[in-house]
Amino acid sequence: MKILLIADEESKYLWDYYQPGRLDGIDLILACGDLKQEYLEFLVTMGNVPLYYVPGNHDKGFVNFPPEGCECIDDQVVTYRGLRILGLGGCSRYNPGPYQYTEKEMEARVKRAEKKIRKAGGVDIVITHAPPKGCGDTPDPAHRGFAAFLPLMDQHHPRYLIHGHIHQSYGHQLPRSMQYGVTTVYNAVGWHVIEIEPPAEAAPPKKRFPLLLRRRKREG
Repeated sequence: MKILLIADEESKYLWDYYQPGRLDGIDLILACGDLKQEYLEFLVTMGNVPLYYVPGNHDKGFVNFPPEGCECIDDQVVTYRGLRILGLGGCSRYNPGPYQYTEKEMEARVKRAEKKIRKAGGVDIVITHAPPKGCGDTPDPAHRGFAAFLPLMDQHHPRYLIHGHIHQSYGHQLPRSMQYGVTTVYNAVGWHVIEIEPPAEAAPPKKRFPLLLRRRKREG
C-alpha cells in the first residue's frame, strides 16, 4: 500500500503545478497538521482516496470550517484496509491558541486512546503533529516533543509514528526518520510516500466519488 504523507508545507508540485496522474497509485493520504483547508480538499479530490488528518497548532480555522471530504481522526482509531491508525494532533502548549496541550493533558489523551487501541486489537500507525520527546524534536517550548508518546510506542509497538511540526528549514540537523524500538518515527513535513504491507486479509477499498464532481453535480 502506498501512503502519501503531508504536513506543514504545501507542495507546489502537488498543488500549483499539479499534473493529472501524479497521485496515481496512492492508496491513502495522511496529513499531520498545519496545512491549508483548500490544499487538503484538492488532494482528496484529485487522489480520490481517503484523507485522514490531525490538526496542527495553526489550524484554528478547522474548528468551524473543517476541510470537506477529509476525515479528522484526532483522538480516534480508524481502520483502513486492515491498518489501524490512531490520530493525536496538536503540539506542546506555548501560548493560549487552540490545539496545544501540556504534557499532563497529552498523557490523559493517550490514556483515553489506549482503550480504543485495545478495542481495535492494536495500532499500526500513529499520526501526530508534534514528535515524541527526544525523537526529532527541538528544545524550544513550541517544538518540544511529548514524552507521553514514548510509553505509547513501548506498549503498543506501532509500525510508524508519523509527525510534522519540525521543519527542516529551521536549520536543525535532524534526520527524516529514526528508529524507536520497532517503531519508525517519521517527519512528514512537506510530502513523502511510504509503502507498507497491509494485513493479507484486507479487501481492496471501493472507489470514492470525487469531491469536486459531487460539488458540480449539486451545482448543476
